[in-house]
Amino acid sequence: MNTTLFIIFLIISFIVVRIGAIAFQLTGLEWSLAKFQALSCFSGTGFTTKESELIVSNPQRRRIASVLIVFGNAGLVTMIATLANSIRPRTAGTKISLPFLKDFMPASWVPWISLVIIAVFIFAIYKLFTNIRLSDGITKILRRVILKRDIIKPVTFEELLVSTGGYGVSRITLFPDSPVLNKTLNDSKLQSHDITILTITRGHETIPNPSADMTLMLNDELICFGRLENIQSRLHTSPK
Repeated sequence: MNTTLFIIFLIISFIVVRIGAIAFQLTGLEWSLAKFQALSCFSGTGFTTKESELIVSNPQRRRIASVLIVFGNAGLVTMIATLANSIRPRTAGTKISLPFLKDFMPASWVPWISLVIIAVFIFAIYKLFTNIRLSDGITKILRRVILKRDIIKPVTFEELLVSTGGYGVSRITLFPDSPVLNKTLNDSKLQSHDITILTITRGHETIPNPSADMTLMLNDELICFGRLENIQSRLHTSPK
């Protein structure tokens, strides 16, 4: 029973961390950074001063981090307790109760068998959740649920650097109502509005210094340089 509870809590922990990563991404963090921050909050490790400032400086991120820290502490204590009970030697009885093992496996072996089972499940769950195709599928489902329930208010415009004169670097995501969707960079006339696209991230591919004939597609993430008010007015859209 304790072994089963440990495995259940382990699976829940992976899901909670993934939900936290999605929530951080919706507030404007880059995906790899969002995953790291979610794991850091949940486990209570991994923060640096610079990265912690990204969390504490944003109200939404502080709330997400607080929830992850609470769940992480409760989950880790529970898993440690169930793990300890799973491998604790049994004093009652001399044989285990499984019919096909009871004739040749003494009860003293049970903790070691439980430990092996837990190790196998940890490895299997890790491989399962790190499988790119499955991980992307789970992420899309969880993201839709979060957006549908309006749990986190998405941020699609994030100022990464502000310099003098109102210029800076910003990251935005193209949603269905974007005025530049399905247009080439040349046709979008962004250059005439003092906006330069530095990179386009499309799925797992990053396209630096895209050419003028590159077509902007749904869910593209753009790193732009230019006057921030122009970037916001020309490219800032919201998910439906």
